This record gives sequence, structure tokens and C-alpha cells, in this order.
Amino acid sequence: MPVTKQICDSLSDKEIISRSIEDVEYFRCIYERYEKKLKRYIFQISNFSEDEAEDILQNAFIKIWKNINGYDETIKFSSFLYRIVHNETISLWRKKQTLDKVKENYSHEVGDENEFELKEKPTKNQKILDVLNLLSEKYKEVLVLKFLENMDYEEISDILRIPEGTVATRINRAKKAFAKIVKSENIVNELLN
Repeated sequence: MPVTKQICDSLSDKEIISRSIEDVEYFRCIYERYEKKLKRYIFQISNFSEDEAEDILQNAFIKIWKNINGYDETIKFSSFLYRIVHNETISLWRKKQTLDKVKENYSHEVGDENEFELKEKPTKNQKILDVLNLLSEKYKEVLVLKFLENMDYEEISDILRIPEGTVATRINRAKKAFAKIVKSENIVNELLN
């Protein structure tokens, strides 16, 4: 019997996991349930393209499938998913940093071909993401998880593998750093309009 969206919607994550171990069709339920949220998370913590986000998701879901038997039921399944996607995003980011350094060294020799690219007018959401991108990674990731993904401290703690007290401290410091950037960049009016 094919696994329909209606069947997927009627099952909890725990039920889907146990069924997907015996029938791979149920794993599609996990993908369909979390794909959009996880892709949005990738975009919020990185500047990756649609194709790169798809690659991250594919790699993450392969890892999730390979590790589904080892899933620790003491943590929320969504935290398990976000942790894997987070790690995959960081991994690709590190690879790109290395590649960008090589390209930068090469471009000094060749010259910049994209010198006259047209710039689009940024939206309010883009401005917020731009400010987030000015924060350190540890501050950016807690703000994204807390305010854009609406996660509680326990979930953030599970995803980032840091104590809940550290999560609270980072969120507090990150909010102050965010406000300082907004104030210093004089973009308060831009964000409010």
C-alpha cells in the first residue's frame, strides 16, 4: 500500500521513524514534513544558493537515513534533524571558505569579471538577514533558531550541543550585538518602514 500524505500527516515522528526502518516509503514522510523548514534554516544561517541548499538537504537526509537506527529518543526528532543539517551547512561553508580563498588569490592575477553587477533593492527580511550575517556564527545561529525557527532553549541546546545556560547567555548577548549593529548602521528606520 502506498504511503499517502494523509497517512504521513496522521503519524507522529516516532511512528514514522519506526515504520521507516521496516518500509523505506515512510522515510518520505520525514522528508516532506521537514524539507521546507530545514531549507529555510539553511538560508537563514548561510548565504547559499538554492542548489547548494538542495545539496545540503540531500546529504543531510542521506545521513539521517543512515543513522535512523541510532537516533536517541531522549531528544526531539526535529532537534536531531536540525543538528545534522546544521553540521552539513557548516561543513559546506568551510569548504567554500577554502575555495573562496583560492579564487580570491587567482582573481588578483586575472581581474574581477563581475565588477559591474546590478544590485537589487534589499527587502526588510534581507536587511535583517544582512544584520544577522554581521554577527559571529555563535550569535547568529542562536538568534535564527530562537526567533526565526521558534525553538525553545532545550531544542537549541540539543542542536548546538551546548548547555541551556549557554544558550540563554548567547541569546542575550546576540540580541545586544544585533541592536548595536542596527543602531550603528543607522538602519532602524529602514527596518521599520
